[in-house]
Amino acid sequence: MKFAAARPFAEPEKATRKLIEIANTVEPDQDGRIPIELINMPFLRAAGSADEYRSGIARAVANGWLWRHECGVYVKFTPAGADLFA
Repeated sequence: MKFAAARPFAEPEKATRKLIEIANTVEPDQDGRIPIELINMPFLRAAGSADEYRSGIARAVANGWLWRHECGVYVKFTPAGADLFA
């Protein structure tokens, strides 16, 4: 018997890929910064949860694809992250 639906981003790798994909669609503002709210809301609307979002961002930073400002307000693509879409 199955009571809960499968989560589409339960695996951190899938959450990370979705977050990177969303970030790539956002036009960066000054100095290449991408406001975090422009990634967060589309991810949550795509059926992601807050925990999946946090693990995806953490993994993207650990993989060296995104750089996150210490205050958490914005992210930037690193050269390795930009190469994913080259």
